[in-house]
Amino acid sequence: MSAFAGFGDGAVEFYDGLLADNSRAYWTDQREVYETDVRGPMTALLADLEPEFGAGKVFRPYRDVRFAADKTPYKTHCGGFAEPFYVEVSADGMLAAGGYYHMAPDQLTRYRESVDDERRGEDLRARLDTARAAGLTVDGQTLTTRPRGTDPGHPRLDLLRHKGLYVSRSWPPDDVLHGPRARDRVRTVWRASRPVTEWLDDHVGPSELPRR
Repeated sequence: MSAFAGFGDGAVEFYDGLLADNSRAYWTDQREVYETDVRGPMTALLADLEPEFGAGKVFRPYRDVRFAADKTPYKTHCGGFAEPFYVEVSADGMLAAGGYYHMAPDQLTRYRESVDDERRGEDLRARLDTARAAGLTVDGQTLTTRPRGTDPGHPRLDLLRHKGLYVSRSWPPDDVLHGPRARDRVRTVWRASRPVTEWLDDHVGPSELPRR
């Protein structure tokens, strides 16, 4: 496999077109662009990062529409991951992130117990503050109110509301996307997110519930 040299010149245009025409006909007509300018480079990017972050995989481009109101068949981005790290390319450019996008019920229980503990909870806040200082954004799905039984005056209520927690940075389409320096962007974000992902791995860990 060739070393990562950037996403192809047609990557952004491919997803612009898919947003306008998310159909099998468009996909079939543009499949070569996807393989050459998107999936191939994403595979090479993950391979280049594997020595430091572990083996990665590229997500399938097909949406699971079995229970979705939106029946469009294809994802409008290409995502790759080396858990708990993630990278994505789309019409909006590129995004790199690290964390737990969605926590299963047992993970959420362990997460909230850890955040409720003053030492562990304040440790997480400090790590998130460091990530922000490095230019990352703290994100993740949150409750609109508060977890049941939680004191409304809890000093870490903002963290307890999270159902997923990750840090990320994104870039609009630019020349860097199409060259090897895009790999450096991803590596920098993944490294900066490590204190947060290590906290999550230590105090939350993988779900122990059976997969559906």
